Amino acid sequence: MTDSDDAGTDPTGRQHLLRTSDGRVSAQVAQVGASLRALRVAGVDLVPPYPAGSPTPAASGIVLAPWPNRVRDGVWTQRGVTRELALSERKFHNAAHGLLRFTSYEPVATTAGELTLGADIVPQTGYPFHLRTRVSYRLVPDGIAIAHEIVNLGGEDAPVALGAHPYLMLSTADTADLTLTSPGATRFVVDDRKLPVDEVPVDGSTDLREGRRVGDIEMDTAFGSLRRDEDGVARTTLTAPSGQTVTLWQGAGFDYVQIFTTDRYPGQPLAIAVEPMTAPADALNSGRSLRWLAPGEEWLLEWGITSGGL
Repeated sequence: MTDSDDAGTDPTGRQHLLRTSDGRVSAQVAQVGASLRALRVAGVDLVPPYPAGSPTPAASGIVLAPWPNRVRDGVWTQRGVTRELALSERKFHNAAHGLLRFTSYEPVATTAGELTLGADIVPQTGYPFHLRTRVSYRLVPDGIAIAHEIVNLGGEDAPVALGAHPYLMLSTADTADLTLTSPGATRFVVDDRKLPVDEVPVDGSTDLREGRRVGDIEMDTAFGSLRRDEDGVARTTLTAPSGQTVTLWQGAGFDYVQIFTTDRYPGQPLAIAVEPMTAPADALNSGRSLRWLAPGEEWLLEWGITSGGL
């Protein structure tokens, strides 16, 4: 593994480059947010690139901890105590995407095909808990596997949820022409601030289980009740007209997926994020799927991206 020479000037920090010995699979992980910035298999991009020297666009590839998505007004109440976080999404008056989005992770272990980065969440206003977080990126023959480790370093139980914000593509096809298949049987209805107010069965306009063309949908929707395959993994797949595929898989604990489409990703007329999450938006208030880590307790989670037909 090597680091790029522009570590001092790129706003996403030091660039970690991974490559298999045969060169078939490569990845780029940025220091800031431990974000997956590039993934390529057999010369095909599976993650949309963005220009060097640019800040991370639209939360591309970042780790979302200790909560994914949004917290209403930045205020949350659990176990009889109310706390107030800094607002990071002024437009909707929410605290969004956790506390590590702009954190510089440090290398913990490195090899040519694997990288582990670490960052602590320290006690602070609105979240007085101390967590050690690690994220490991490991190249596999058809893509990349990502593992998360969270340990409660504090002296009291800590509420935790986790997510990631990767964007997917197949550079051999227009994203609009890809067919999106995702296993959610329910979806979260949100208000005008993108906060959940109900969970309902998917309907004709939101059911992705049989596949829909990406260019025919516009979404910023969280899904639950994910159907898992026989191996216990939930999979969301983008399929090109040629039959080539890119799949995001979610291991145990990642019980929700957010699908987000946008025309504001640099260099892409249409981009799609497939975000594995352990809890839906505003879980610090609802308590839905919120994990309470006891002092010294460790939580391990896995997801990844694989390709087919390349």
